[in-house]
Amino acid sequence: MTQDDKTLGGLIPLLGIFGFSIVSIILWAVKKDESEFVDEVGKEYLNFVISLIIYSAVAGILVIILVGIVLLIAIGIYSLVVSIIATIKAFGGEVYQYPLIIRFIK
Repeated sequence: MTQDDKTLGGLIPLLGIFGFSIVSIILWAVKKDESEFVDEVGKEYLNFVISLIIYSAVAGILVIILVGIVLLIAIGIYSLVVSIIATIKAFGGEVYQYPLIIRFIK
């Protein structure tokens, strides 16, 4: 694994922290065939984003009974924390396995 692989792998979750998830997914789609590491990081990140969308939709529906507000806050905190961990791990050359996600893409 080259330093470029680590840098690209680290950029995928890092860009997501700043709200550029679509850029992260495009970066993965373009570079996945060139690096197994970038492919693994990208798959994990895409599963994470899909899971967050599902969790947020459910929490959004539950806002009606006020439980959803707490869930949305918890989802936001969870997203930030695991994205920071994933970024640090990827820059270090490790693929981070996000907890509590549904693995649609293997």
